[in-house]
Amino acid sequence: ARAKKRAENFTRHAHHTSTTVCTTPQRELKPLDNQRIGNNMCLLCFSSKPLSPDEAKGKYGSAFGPYASNPDKFDISMCQAPFKACPCWITSMLCFPCAQTHMRKKALNHIEPGSGWSNYECCQGYFGGCCCLQPGKCGESACPVPCMCLEACCCPGLAASTNSMLIRDKYGLGLDEDDVRLIRCSNCLMCFAVILSCIGICFDWDGEQACISIVNGIADVTFCCVSGCMTAQANHEIDLREKQQAPQREAMER
Repeated sequence: ARAKKRAENFTRHAHHTSTTVCTTPQRELKPLDNQRIGNNMCLLCFSSKPLSPDEAKGKYGSAFGPYASNPDKFDISMCQAPFKACPCWITSMLCFPCAQTHMRKKALNHIEPGSGWSNYECCQGYFGGCCCLQPGKCGESACPVPCMCLEACCCPGLAASTNSMLIRDKYGLGLDEDDVRLIRCSNCLMCFAVILSCIGICFDWDGEQACISIVNGIADVTFCCVSGCMTAQANHEIDLREKQQAPQREAMER
């Protein structure tokens, strides 16, 4: 009788537990959660942890490294830029030099309204110079627009990074997880391209040119997408900040 009673109690407990588990409402993913998951799917192979000291070396690493610990972030990440700032993202990829020239003037005049091109210099001094070509000594004061066009055509990556870093400096914005992943993704592609080029010099194999062409194509597409994301992110931040500052300016004028 006791064994039978224990069995009945066990059955009731098991039924109550299963009912409770089945009736417990599951948390639904919000649209922002779904978008975040979709944005990071292509970069899951790369860690989102802060940049290590080795990764913070070199021209790019030393330029972005100081922002890694800043708590404030851009309003949108670079992976969100194609969705939330699509027109700017596409335009910056289709006409890269024109987009970077426009963004430089927009960023400089956002930092100091009405300054025009008076504060322009090559890469704004973020990445140093090379031999006789030093920022501020390349005729920027006399011909700022032609110099900016040359910068965008000859150093497209530095031009896009400079526009982004101007806004980072202005508001003390740090690197978010998507930024770190994209930096690591670019570093991985660069290392792979160098290794493949060295192997191609030392050894010959069937399909060598096709393989190198594919890697170069992937690197070019990645560069265009990342540069477009960086430009759209900075442009979105400028527009957002100016909208927030507009009511304050009107109140001060009154």
